[in-house]
Amino acid sequence: MSTPPGTGRAPQQAFAPTALDAGLNTVRPAFVTVVVFSFFINILGLNGPLYMMQVYDRVLASRNLETLVVLTVIAAFLYAIWAALEGLRARVLARAGVAFDEAVNGPVFDAVLRLAARGPGSGQAQPLRDLETVRDFFGGAGVVSLCDVPWVPIYIVCATALHPLYGVLAVVSCLFSGIIAVLNNRATRRALEQASRASIVATAAATATFRNAEVLKAMGMAQPLRRRWRKVHDDALGWQGQAGDRGAVLVALTKFNRALVQSVVLGLGAYLAIEREISPGMMIAGSILLGRCIQPIEQAVTNWKSVVQMRTAFNRVQFLLRAAPAPEARLRLPDARGEITAETLFIRAPGRDVPVIRNLSFKLPAGSSLGIVGPTAAGKSSLARVLVGVWPAVAGSIRLDGSELAHWDEDQLGRQVGYLPQDVELFSGTVAENIARFGAPDDAGVVGAARVAGVYEMIQRLPQGYNTQIGEGGVALSGGQRQRIGLARAVYGMPALVVLDEPNASLDPPGEMALTEALRQLKAARRTVIIISHRPAGLGQCDFILGIKDGVLQAFGPREQTLAKLASAGGPPPVRQRVALTPKLAAARGVGGTPANWPHGAPAALPAVAQKEA
Repeated sequence: MSTPPGTGRAPQQAFAPTALDAGLNTVRPAFVTVVVFSFFINILGLNGPLYMMQVYDRVLASRNLETLVVLTVIAAFLYAIWAALEGLRARVLARAGVAFDEAVNGPVFDAVLRLAARGPGSGQAQPLRDLETVRDFFGGAGVVSLCDVPWVPIYIVCATALHPLYGVLAVVSCLFSGIIAVLNNRATRRALEQASRASIVATAAATATFRNAEVLKAMGMAQPLRRRWRKVHDDALGWQGQAGDRGAVLVALTKFNRALVQSVVLGLGAYLAIEREISPGMMIAGSILLGRCIQPIEQAVTNWKSVVQMRTAFNRVQFLLRAAPAPEARLRLPDARGEITAETLFIRAPGRDVPVIRNLSFKLPAGSSLGIVGPTAAGKSSLARVLVGVWPAVAGSIRLDGSELAHWDEDQLGRQVGYLPQDVELFSGTVAENIARFGAPDDAGVVGAARVAGVYEMIQRLPQGYNTQIGEGGVALSGGQRQRIGLARAVYGMPALVVLDEPNASLDPPGEMALTEALRQLKAARRTVIIISHRPAGLGQCDFILGIKDGVLQAFGPREQTLAKLASAGGPPPVRQRVALTPKLAAARGVGGTPANWPHGAPAALPAVAQKEA
């Protein structure tokens, strides 16, 4: 069974390879190259001890300057090769990190998007930050320190060749450093994992707070929410401080071990030189070799925090890719006509155990229009999300032209569907880019969609027209403008199925008239249109009405019959109250509007009291 993200523990069950595994396979040759370079770099690390030994034992004894010059030139040449290999290793690792990111970032982004669509909430960007953590580790000093550790035995063998006591001292000091590394892992692992989780929660809380900055500022909510964020933030700092305190003690012990060994090896060398068991040059070389033995282990202990963070981030990304696997390749189906069939549909919202839609079935012919009505929290928006494939159905199915939505290729299905959610989300970019869904430029298609949505003139009045930058989330536009541009995006390319969730929620009377005209054009083009609305605009053009209450189908059928049935049964309040808003009632309430404002006349089916008052 999979473990939750952030636990730092790899899942126990065997899984199929993910994009993360594929990314590691992509950079495996680079890592092999780094290991080979590390071997020669560590071999060339013997250059210093050998040079010092030759200078002390040969040059000083013979006073031969030519020998000194030759030895210095050879040492300089070997140092140059060593430096070149160090540079090449760093460049290979940097490119490996980029190649790894390029191989994995697309699948991770898609997996985050799939999970975010199923369960909207904060913290979706964390896996992308985790991917950066893994990439930076693979392309940085963490891998270098781990690559140098296996070559410690080389220095131990060389130290033993100078004298067996040097070898014993090297083994003891390396074992001591290794024990400290293990203790460091055990002492800091849980604290670092807890700090990582608390940091994620704190970042998510801050993001949600900043997203609603206007409300916080207007109603004085900033201080309470800052205190709530500060509590989680302090929790993260506490765990980080605990890990830092424990790690600092162990790192200090490692440095103490290294400094002590360097002094002890000099004393040992002096004793052995006095006893004439080694030469003075061997004494200096032994001191350098012992330092080289401990240095890789000390670096590994110092970088252990990054190792733990990388492992935790790696496991979180792996968990994400397994929790939201990429869909299998689908056969490209013929372009949709727009026939929709719901069969015994059960829908459950993310985070809820009780279905919001239960046992719903209906069939909508291609090219027809459907109005979905019902009271608040009836499940209308949930049904809309399932109709466009955003949420999966718990049971039952939604079929487009006889094929379940899951059988369609995602990209192809996206081009067959237009969707205007209740909360319109636009993206940073130009108006034209938002209408074109950020696809390949199609000027004629953008202008055509704007004309269908009735926003052509409105866009022309913007500062730069279609090239106007709307800012993050469309902040430069009003609510009504965002909704109308969202409608243009929904009808871009004249998709076979268009689902509009409360399309007139933020519209003024001219906007509602433009919406009515857009629905007329979609109907004339034989596009299947599904409208969720609490207002009468658009219902007069619907061929069918579907009434929902408490997640259960109340009525479905032709418009006049179904509205009459809902009205006689005390139908959904929004329909009964708002459909009755005829031009005469609208004028009485100060809303404005005369029969001339109704492009196709008053809706055909109105409750009797409304017809009489009209």
